[in-house]
This record gives sequence, structure tokens and C-alpha cells, in this order.
Amino acid sequence: MSDRADTKARRDREEHWRAHLRSAQDGDGRAYAQLLSELLPMLRRIVTHKWPNAPDIEDVVQEVLVSLHTVRHTYDPNRPFMPWFMTITTRRIADAARRRYARSTNETTVDVMPETFSGDETKTEQETSDDQEALRKVMSTLPDGQRQAIDLLKIQGLSLQEASQITGKSVASLKVAVHRAIKAMRDALERKT
Repeated sequence: MSDRADTKARRDREEHWRAHLRSAQDGDGRAYAQLLSELLPMLRRIVTHKWPNAPDIEDVVQEVLVSLHTVRHTYDPNRPFMPWFMTITTRRIADAARRRYARSTNETTVDVMPETFSGDETKTEQETSDDQEALRKVMSTLPDGQRQAIDLLKIQGLSLQEASQITGKSVASLKVAVHRAIKAMRDALERKT
């Protein structure tokens, strides 16, 4: 195809798409569907060219189409269509590149997930039993209100409202009792070690 014929074809395509979008702005759903179906192959080529080897090319294409749909009312039919469309496309590609870069700087990929604990480093039954006994002893030194709050909320797993109904204490006083009990237990355990 000669340069002159190529230029004419581009001009005709531009006018054709401009007319479709103008009709779509006036509520013609068929013109809008036709525009999208004609744009899609070209859009895929553009995204693939600007975003080569990306696994998310189709995601970027869809984002461009969503953006086009969202801002189609801003298009001025007296202006060229392609520069407007390419601006949208370029911005969505840049957004995708930024997201990928941000994700790659914050994520680490591994082939095999490491175990939380290896078998040698976990506590034995005796150590677990000793820990429970230490907690029981420390808990027995707490005032009755704090011990009851810990038992109901932390051991039995009741909600604050349920514990409040059982004890007759306010939710706020139960929160304070639990906070003080945990602090006292932590201090006592630290002193032991």
C-alpha cells in the first residue's frame, strides 16, 4: 500500500471511529459496540507492543476498555479520536507498569514455602506443660476480678457483652481488668525468667 493510500485509510478509519463515538455519546448502543469490536484487535496490538511479554496484557486491555467506557462522555467529537484514545491507552499501560513494579519490589517469590518451625525447635510436651503450670501459678496470684475476666474472655472465649452479663460488670471495667491482668502476668513471668 502506498503512503498516500495508507494515509487515506487512516483518515477514513479516524472519521469512522469518531462518528461511532459521537453516535455512542448520543445513546446509540450498536455504534458503541461496533466501535469497541473494531478497536479491540488494534488495542491488543498496541498493548502487546508497549508491554511485551507481560502476562497481564488482557488485564491491561480490559482496563483500557473500562476507562474508555467511563470517560467516553469527555470526548470532543470535533477533535481527533486516536490521540484521545492513545492517551487513555498509554496511561493505563503506565498504571499497570507502576503496579507491577510496586508488587515486585514488595513481594518475594519462593519455590518452596519454608515451614514455620522445624521439628527440632518446637516445644516438647514437658515444656508446654511447664508453661501452662507457670501461667496457672501466675493467674492464681491475680485479684478475683482480674482472674475472672481472664478466664471468661481469654480462656472461655466469651465476648465482652457475654462476660458483662455474667459478672454484672461494665464492658469498660472488664477491658481494664483484662489489660491489668495481662500486664501483671507478663511482669510476673518476666521476673521468673
